[in-house]
Amino acid sequence: MYDVQKIRKDFPILQREVYGKPLVYLDNAATTQKPLCVLDAMRDEYLNVNANVHRGVHYLSQQATDLHEAAREKVRQFINAKKIEEIVFTRGTTEAINLVASSFCESQMQVGDEVLVTEMEHHSNIVSWQLQAQKHGIVVRHLPITDDGRLDLSALPALLTAKTKLVSVAHVSNVLGTVNPVEQIIQMAHEHGIPVLVDGAQSAPHMQIDVQAMDCDFFAFSGHKMYGPTGIGVLYGKEEWLEKLPPYQGGGEMIDKVTWEKTTFERLPFKFEAGTPDYVATHGLATAIDYLNSVGLDSVKAHEEELTRYCMEQLRTIPNIRFFGEAPQKDAVVSFLVGDIHHLDMGTLLDRLGIAVRTGHHCAQPLMNRLGISGTVRASFAMYNTKEEIDTLVAGIRRVSQMF
Repeated sequence: MYDVQKIRKDFPILQREVYGKPLVYLDNAATTQKPLCVLDAMRDEYLNVNANVHRGVHYLSQQATDLHEAAREKVRQFINAKKIEEIVFTRGTTEAINLVASSFCESQMQVGDEVLVTEMEHHSNIVSWQLQAQKHGIVVRHLPITDDGRLDLSALPALLTAKTKLVSVAHVSNVLGTVNPVEQIIQMAHEHGIPVLVDGAQSAPHMQIDVQAMDCDFFAFSGHKMYGPTGIGVLYGKEEWLEKLPPYQGGGEMIDKVTWEKTTFERLPFKFEAGTPDYVATHGLATAIDYLNSVGLDSVKAHEEELTRYCMEQLRTIPNIRFFGEAPQKDAVVSFLVGDIHHLDMGTLLDRLGIAVRTGHHCAQPLMNRLGISGTVRASFAMYNTKEEIDTLVAGIRRVSQMF
Protein backbone atom coordinates (compact mmCIF):
# COMPACT_ATOMS: atom_id res chain seq x y z
CA MET A 1 0.00 0.00 0.00
CA TYR A 2 1.45 3.37 -1.06
CA ASP A 3 1.49 5.58 2.06
CA VAL A 4 2.18 9.12 0.86
CA GLN A 5 1.70 10.62 4.32
CA LYS A 6 4.37 8.34 5.74
CA ILE A 7 6.69 9.33 2.88
CA ARG A 8 6.06 13.04 3.51
CA LYS A 9 7.34 12.67 7.07
CA ASP A 10 10.78 11.86 5.63
CA PHE A 11 10.92 15.34 4.03
CA PRO A 12 10.87 17.96 6.82
CA ILE A 13 10.78 20.91 4.41
CA LEU A 14 7.28 19.91 3.35
CA GLN A 15 6.06 20.87 6.82
CA ARG A 16 7.10 24.52 6.54
CA GLU A 17 5.00 27.52 5.61
CA VAL A 18 5.53 30.16 2.92
CA TYR A 19 3.89 33.57 3.41
CA GLY A 20 1.89 32.00 6.22
CA LYS A 21 0.54 29.27 3.95
CA PRO A 22 1.43 25.55 3.99
CA LEU A 23 4.07 24.89 1.34
CA VAL A 24 2.78 23.12 -1.77
CA TYR A 25 5.95 22.18 -3.62
CA LEU A 26 5.26 21.45 -7.30
CA ASP A 27 8.65 22.27 -8.85
CA ASN A 28 10.12 18.80 -8.75
CA ALA A 29 11.22 18.67 -12.39
CA ALA A 30 13.73 21.38 -11.45
CA THR A 31 14.83 19.96 -8.08
CA THR A 32 13.30 17.46 -5.69
CA GLN A 33 13.44 17.80 -1.93
CA LYS A 34 15.76 15.53 0.03
CA PRO A 35 14.74 12.91 2.60
CA LEU A 36 16.39 13.04 6.01
CA CYS A 37 18.30 9.82 5.33
CA VAL A 38 20.21 11.50 2.48
CA LEU A 39 21.07 14.55 4.57
CA ASP A 40 22.06 12.37 7.52
CA ALA A 41 24.29 10.17 5.38
CA MET A 42 26.16 13.16 3.98
CA ARG A 43 26.49 14.83 7.37
CA ASP A 44 27.79 11.61 8.87
CA GLU A 45 30.43 11.28 6.18
CA TYR A 46 31.62 14.85 6.66
CA LEU A 47 31.75 14.32 10.42
CA ASN A 48 33.38 10.90 10.49
CA VAL A 49 34.86 9.85 7.14
CA ASN A 50 35.98 13.03 5.42
CA ALA A 51 39.17 12.41 3.42
CA ASN A 52 40.20 12.54 -0.23
CA VAL A 53 39.49 9.33 -2.10
CA HIS A 54 41.78 7.02 -4.10
CA ARG A 55 45.48 6.40 -3.51
CA GLY A 56 45.37 7.42 0.15
CA VAL A 57 46.96 4.79 2.41
CA HIS A 58 45.39 6.05 5.63
CA TYR A 59 42.20 4.65 7.10
CA LEU A 60 39.85 7.58 6.43
CA SER A 61 40.88 7.80 2.79
CA GLN A 62 40.30 4.10 2.30
CA GLN A 63 36.92 4.31 4.04
CA ALA A 64 35.86 7.29 1.92
CA THR A 65 37.05 5.48 -1.21
CA ASP A 66 35.02 2.42 -0.27
CA LEU A 67 31.87 4.56 0.09
CA HIS A 68 32.56 6.37 -3.18
CA GLU A 69 33.06 3.18 -5.16
CA ALA A 70 30.11 1.50 -3.43
CA ALA A 71 28.02 4.40 -4.77
CA ARG A 72 29.27 3.64 -8.27
CA GLU A 73 28.15 0.04 -7.89
CA LYS A 74 24.78 1.23 -6.53
CA VAL A 75 24.31 3.38 -9.66
CA ARG A 76 25.33 0.46 -11.89
CA GLN A 77 22.62 -1.68 -10.34
CA PHE A 78 20.07 1.15 -10.48
CA ILE A 79 20.30 1.49 -14.27
CA ASN A 80 21.42 -2.13 -14.90
CA ALA A 81 24.73 -1.26 -16.56
CA LYS A 82 26.96 -4.18 -17.38
CA LYS A 83 30.11 -2.95 -15.60
CA ILE A 84 31.12 -0.31 -13.05
CA GLU A 85 33.66 0.89 -15.63
CA GLU A 86 30.66 2.24 -17.57
CA ILE A 87 29.61 4.58 -14.73
CA VAL A 88 31.21 8.04 -14.83
CA PHE A 89 30.41 10.57 -12.11
CA THR A 90 29.76 14.13 -13.32
CA ARG A 91 28.28 17.28 -11.82
CA GLY A 92 24.92 16.54 -13.45
CA THR A 93 23.15 15.76 -16.70
CA THR A 94 24.43 18.95 -18.30
CA GLU A 95 28.08 18.10 -17.70
CA ALA A 96 27.48 14.52 -18.83
CA ILE A 97 26.07 15.72 -22.15
CA ASN A 98 28.88 18.23 -22.56
CA LEU A 99 31.41 15.48 -21.88
CA VAL A 100 29.99 13.33 -24.68
CA ALA A 101 29.62 16.30 -27.04
CA SER A 102 33.20 17.44 -26.53
CA SER A 103 34.89 14.04 -26.61
CA PHE A 104 32.71 12.57 -29.36
CA CYS A 105 33.05 15.54 -31.72
CA GLU A 106 36.79 15.70 -31.15
CA SER A 107 37.38 12.06 -31.99
CA GLN A 108 34.44 10.81 -34.07
CA MET A 109 33.21 13.72 -36.21
CA GLN A 110 34.46 15.85 -39.08
CA VAL A 111 33.34 19.08 -40.70
CA GLY A 112 29.84 18.63 -42.12
CA ASP A 113 28.96 15.62 -39.96
CA GLU A 114 25.61 15.84 -38.20
CA VAL A 115 24.19 15.28 -34.74
CA LEU A 116 20.42 14.83 -34.49
CA VAL A 117 18.48 16.16 -31.50
CA THR A 118 14.76 16.86 -31.13
CA GLU A 119 12.56 19.93 -31.05
CA MET A 120 11.66 19.33 -27.40
CA GLU A 121 15.19 19.25 -25.99
CA HIS A 122 16.47 21.08 -22.91
CA HIS A 123 19.12 23.69 -23.72
CA SER A 124 21.80 21.38 -22.31
CA ASN A 125 21.16 19.04 -25.25
CA ILE A 126 21.18 21.89 -27.78
CA VAL A 127 23.78 24.43 -26.70
CA SER A 128 26.44 21.81 -25.95
CA TRP A 129 26.22 20.64 -29.57
CA GLN A 130 26.06 24.18 -30.94
CA LEU A 131 29.34 24.95 -29.16
CA GLN A 132 30.89 21.97 -30.90
CA ALA A 133 29.42 23.14 -34.21
CA GLN A 134 31.32 26.42 -33.78
CA LYS A 135 34.54 24.59 -32.94
CA HIS A 136 34.42 21.65 -35.34
CA GLY A 137 32.03 22.65 -38.10
CA ILE A 138 29.47 19.96 -37.36
CA VAL A 139 25.77 20.46 -38.11
CA VAL A 140 22.97 20.24 -35.51
CA ARG A 141 19.65 19.03 -36.92
CA HIS A 142 16.40 18.36 -35.08
CA LEU A 143 13.48 15.96 -35.25
CA PRO A 144 10.16 17.91 -35.21
CA ILE A 145 7.21 17.37 -32.88
CA THR A 146 3.48 17.07 -33.49
CA ASP A 147 0.93 19.55 -32.16
CA ASP A 148 0.04 17.33 -29.20
CA GLY A 149 3.67 17.14 -28.09
CA ARG A 150 4.93 13.88 -29.55
CA LEU A 151 8.01 13.31 -31.66
CA ASP A 152 7.19 13.02 -35.34
CA LEU A 153 8.85 9.65 -35.94
CA SER A 154 7.70 9.66 -39.56
CA ALA A 155 10.36 12.31 -40.17
CA LEU A 156 13.14 10.28 -38.57
CA PRO A 157 14.19 8.01 -41.48
CA ALA A 158 14.94 10.98 -43.74
CA LEU A 159 17.05 12.59 -41.02
CA LEU A 160 19.21 9.52 -40.45
CA THR A 161 21.78 9.90 -43.22
CA ALA A 162 25.37 8.93 -43.87
CA LYS A 163 26.36 12.23 -42.25
CA THR A 164 24.52 11.49 -38.98
CA LYS A 165 27.08 10.42 -36.41
CA LEU A 166 25.01 10.56 -33.21
CA VAL A 167 21.41 10.96 -32.04
CA SER A 168 20.81 12.72 -28.70
CA VAL A 169 17.27 12.64 -27.31
CA ALA A 170 15.39 13.38 -24.08
CA HIS A 171 13.74 10.34 -22.53
CA VAL A 172 11.03 12.58 -21.02
CA SER A 173 10.38 16.21 -21.94
CA ASN A 174 10.82 18.60 -19.01
CA VAL A 175 8.11 20.86 -20.51
CA LEU A 176 5.59 18.54 -22.11
CA GLY A 177 5.99 15.49 -19.90
CA THR A 178 6.04 13.36 -23.06
CA VAL A 179 7.66 9.96 -22.58
CA ASN A 180 9.52 9.43 -25.82
CA PRO A 181 9.80 5.99 -27.49
CA VAL A 182 13.56 5.89 -27.04
CA GLU A 183 13.81 2.15 -27.62
CA GLN A 184 12.30 2.59 -31.09
CA ILE A 185 14.55 5.55 -31.85
CA ILE A 186 17.63 3.62 -30.70
CA GLN A 187 16.70 0.64 -32.85
CA MET A 188 16.21 2.82 -35.92
CA ALA A 189 19.51 4.63 -35.32
CA HIS A 190 21.42 1.41 -34.71
CA GLU A 191 20.18 0.03 -38.03
CA HIS A 192 22.34 2.79 -39.54
CA GLY A 193 25.22 2.20 -37.14
CA ILE A 194 24.49 5.46 -35.30
CA PRO A 195 24.99 5.63 -31.50
CA VAL A 196 22.37 7.25 -29.26
CA LEU A 197 22.65 9.39 -26.13
CA VAL A 198 19.55 9.50 -23.89
CA ASP A 199 18.98 12.45 -21.55
CA GLY A 200 17.43 10.71 -18.56
CA ALA A 201 17.19 13.69 -16.22
CA GLN A 202 13.39 13.52 -16.21
CA SER A 203 13.03 9.74 -16.43
CA ALA A 204 15.45 8.27 -13.86
CA PRO A 205 13.46 9.63 -10.87
CA HIS A 206 10.14 8.31 -12.17
CA MET A 207 10.57 4.90 -13.78
CA GLN A 208 12.75 1.81 -13.93
CA ILE A 209 15.78 2.34 -16.17
CA ASP A 210 17.52 -0.60 -17.85
CA VAL A 211 20.25 0.67 -20.14
CA GLN A 212 21.02 -2.82 -21.43
CA ALA A 213 17.41 -3.47 -22.43
CA MET A 214 17.15 0.05 -23.84
CA ASP A 215 20.45 -0.54 -25.68
CA CYS A 216 21.40 3.16 -25.53
CA ASP A 217 25.06 3.97 -26.00
CA PHE A 218 25.03 6.79 -23.45
CA PHE A 219 22.60 7.72 -20.67
CA ALA A 220 22.81 10.79 -18.43
CA PHE A 221 20.96 11.81 -15.27
CA SER A 222 21.22 14.07 -12.21
CA GLY A 223 21.10 13.41 -8.48
CA HIS A 224 19.17 16.52 -7.51
CA LYS A 225 16.10 15.52 -9.52
CA MET A 226 15.86 12.13 -7.76
CA TYR A 227 16.01 13.11 -4.07
CA GLY A 228 19.81 13.27 -3.98
CA PRO A 229 22.21 16.20 -3.58
CA THR A 230 22.94 18.88 -6.13
CA GLY A 231 26.20 18.88 -8.04
CA ILE A 232 26.32 15.16 -8.72
CA GLY A 233 25.25 13.29 -11.83
CA VAL A 234 26.04 10.24 -13.88
CA LEU A 235 27.09 9.46 -17.41
CA TYR A 236 26.63 5.85 -18.43
CA GLY A 237 28.49 4.86 -21.56
CA LYS A 238 28.98 1.51 -23.20
CA GLU A 239 32.52 0.39 -22.49
CA GLU A 240 33.48 0.22 -26.15
CA TRP A 241 32.43 3.84 -26.66
CA LEU A 242 34.11 5.17 -23.54
CA GLU A 243 37.32 3.44 -24.57
CA LYS A 244 37.23 5.25 -27.93
CA LEU A 245 36.64 8.73 -26.54
CA PRO A 246 39.45 11.01 -25.31
CA PRO A 247 39.36 12.56 -21.83
CA TYR A 248 37.04 15.51 -21.35
CA GLN A 249 39.26 17.33 -18.84
CA GLY A 250 42.82 17.02 -17.56
CA GLY A 251 44.21 17.00 -14.05
CA GLY A 252 44.58 14.73 -11.07
CA GLU A 253 42.70 11.46 -10.71
CA MET A 254 42.45 10.81 -14.45
CA ILE A 255 46.14 10.17 -15.19
CA ASP A 256 48.25 7.03 -15.28
CA LYS A 257 51.68 8.62 -15.78
CA VAL A 258 52.78 12.17 -16.51
CA THR A 259 56.12 13.26 -17.97
CA TRP A 260 57.13 16.45 -19.78
CA GLU A 261 56.95 14.51 -23.01
CA LYS A 262 53.71 12.58 -22.62
CA THR A 263 50.76 11.75 -20.39
CA THR A 264 48.98 8.41 -20.31
CA PHE A 265 45.52 8.14 -18.84
CA GLU A 266 43.81 6.05 -16.19
CA ARG A 267 41.56 3.12 -16.96
CA LEU A 268 37.80 3.55 -17.14
CA PRO A 269 35.91 5.23 -15.63
CA PHE A 270 38.59 7.39 -14.01
CA LYS A 271 39.82 8.66 -17.39
CA PHE A 272 36.80 10.99 -17.38
CA GLU A 273 36.89 12.04 -13.72
CA ALA A 274 39.51 14.78 -13.43
CA GLY A 275 40.10 16.31 -10.01
CA THR A 276 38.79 15.47 -6.57
CA PRO A 277 35.30 14.02 -6.95
CA ASP A 278 32.40 15.03 -4.74
CA TYR A 279 32.68 11.81 -2.79
CA VAL A 280 30.18 12.97 -0.17
CA ALA A 281 27.59 13.70 -2.86
CA THR A 282 28.10 10.27 -4.43
CA HIS A 283 27.32 8.74 -1.05
CA GLY A 284 24.25 10.97 -0.86
CA LEU A 285 23.18 9.81 -4.32
CA ALA A 286 23.61 6.17 -3.32
CA THR A 287 21.46 6.80 -0.24
CA ALA A 288 18.80 8.46 -2.41
CA ILE A 289 18.79 5.40 -4.68
CA ASP A 290 18.34 3.16 -1.62
CA TYR A 291 15.43 5.36 -0.54
CA LEU A 292 13.80 5.23 -3.98
CA ASN A 293 14.22 1.46 -4.05
CA SER A 294 12.70 1.13 -0.57
CA VAL A 295 9.56 2.93 -1.73
CA GLY A 296 9.60 1.09 -5.06
CA LEU A 297 9.94 2.79 -8.43
CA ASP A 298 6.92 0.98 -9.83
CA SER A 299 4.83 2.34 -6.96
CA VAL A 300 6.27 5.82 -7.42
CA LYS A 301 5.49 5.70 -11.14
CA ALA A 302 1.90 4.61 -10.53
CA HIS A 303 1.40 7.32 -7.90
CA GLU A 304 2.79 10.07 -10.12
CA GLU A 305 0.82 8.91 -13.14
CA GLU A 306 -2.36 9.15 -11.08
CA LEU A 307 -1.38 12.64 -9.88
CA THR A 308 -0.76 13.71 -13.49
CA ARG A 309 -4.10 12.32 -14.64
CA TYR A 310 -5.94 13.92 -11.73
CA CYS A 311 -4.24 17.28 -12.23
CA MET A 312 -5.13 17.40 -15.93
CA GLU A 313 -8.71 16.38 -15.14
CA GLN A 314 -9.17 19.07 -12.48
CA LEU A 315 -7.43 21.81 -14.45
CA ARG A 316 -9.73 21.19 -17.41
CA THR A 317 -12.56 22.67 -15.31
CA ILE A 318 -10.83 26.07 -15.36
CA PRO A 319 -12.09 28.37 -18.16
CA ASN A 320 -9.64 29.31 -20.94
CA ILE A 321 -6.91 26.92 -19.83
CA ARG A 322 -4.48 25.67 -22.49
CA PHE A 323 -2.30 22.60 -22.01
CA PHE A 324 1.05 22.04 -23.65
CA GLY A 325 1.83 18.36 -23.96
CA GLU A 326 -1.08 15.95 -24.24
CA ALA A 327 0.67 12.87 -25.56
CA PRO A 328 -0.83 9.55 -24.45
CA GLN A 329 2.48 8.62 -22.82
CA LYS A 330 2.96 11.43 -20.29
CA ASP A 331 4.45 11.57 -16.83
CA ALA A 332 4.76 13.89 -13.81
CA VAL A 333 4.67 17.25 -15.66
CA VAL A 334 1.75 19.52 -16.52
CA SER A 335 2.44 22.76 -18.45
CA PHE A 336 -0.34 25.27 -19.06
CA LEU A 337 -1.49 28.85 -19.56
CA VAL A 338 -4.78 30.44 -18.55
CA GLY A 339 -6.30 32.95 -20.95
CA ASP A 340 -4.06 35.96 -21.45
CA ILE A 341 -2.51 35.77 -17.97
CA HIS A 342 1.28 35.91 -18.28
CA HIS A 343 2.98 32.84 -16.87
CA LEU A 344 5.17 35.00 -14.61
CA ASP A 345 2.13 36.74 -13.13
CA MET A 346 0.42 33.43 -12.50
CA GLY A 347 3.50 31.92 -10.86
CA THR A 348 4.16 34.99 -8.71
CA LEU A 349 0.61 35.11 -7.37
CA LEU A 350 0.50 31.35 -6.77
CA ASP A 351 3.70 31.73 -4.79
CA ARG A 352 1.92 34.16 -2.46
CA LEU A 353 -0.55 31.35 -1.78
CA GLY A 354 2.31 29.01 -0.82
CA ILE A 355 2.28 27.14 -4.14
CA ALA A 356 5.67 26.63 -5.78
CA VAL A 357 5.53 26.13 -9.54
CA ARG A 358 8.02 26.93 -12.31
CA THR A 359 7.37 29.60 -14.93
CA GLY A 360 9.18 30.66 -18.09
CA HIS A 361 10.73 28.82 -21.00
CA HIS A 362 12.11 25.98 -18.86
CA CYS A 363 15.43 26.02 -20.74
CA ALA A 364 13.60 25.03 -23.91
CA GLN A 365 13.30 28.19 -26.00
CA PRO A 366 13.25 26.42 -29.40
CA LEU A 367 10.28 24.40 -28.14
CA MET A 368 8.55 27.58 -26.99
CA ASN A 369 9.08 29.06 -30.45
CA ARG A 370 7.50 25.96 -31.97
CA LEU A 371 4.50 26.35 -29.64
CA GLY A 372 4.24 30.06 -30.38
CA ILE A 373 4.53 31.18 -26.75
CA SER A 374 7.13 32.77 -24.49
CA GLY A 375 6.69 30.35 -21.62
CA THR A 376 4.32 28.27 -19.51
CA VAL A 377 3.37 27.59 -15.94
CA ARG A 378 4.67 24.13 -15.02
CA ALA A 379 3.53 21.93 -12.16
CA SER A 380 5.69 18.84 -11.69
CA PHE A 381 5.22 16.00 -9.25
CA ALA A 382 7.24 13.75 -6.98
CA MET A 383 6.57 10.74 -4.79
CA TYR A 384 5.50 12.97 -1.87
CA ASN A 385 2.87 15.06 -3.64
CA THR A 386 -0.84 14.53 -2.97
CA LYS A 387 -4.20 15.06 -4.63
CA GLU A 388 -5.00 17.56 -1.88
CA GLU A 389 -2.05 19.65 -3.04
CA ILE A 390 -3.41 19.56 -6.58
CA ASP A 391 -6.77 20.72 -5.23
CA THR A 392 -4.93 23.63 -3.61
CA LEU A 393 -3.22 24.39 -6.93
CA VAL A 394 -6.54 24.38 -8.81
CA ALA A 395 -8.17 26.62 -6.21
CA GLY A 396 -5.18 28.96 -6.40
CA ILE A 397 -5.39 29.20 -10.19
CA ARG A 398 -9.10 29.97 -9.96
CA ARG A 399 -8.40 32.72 -7.44
CA VAL A 400 -5.66 34.23 -9.57
CA SER A 401 -7.82 34.03 -12.69
CA GLN A 402 -10.52 36.08 -11.02
CA MET A 403 -8.01 38.91 -10.54
CA PHE A 404 -7.64 39.42 -14.29
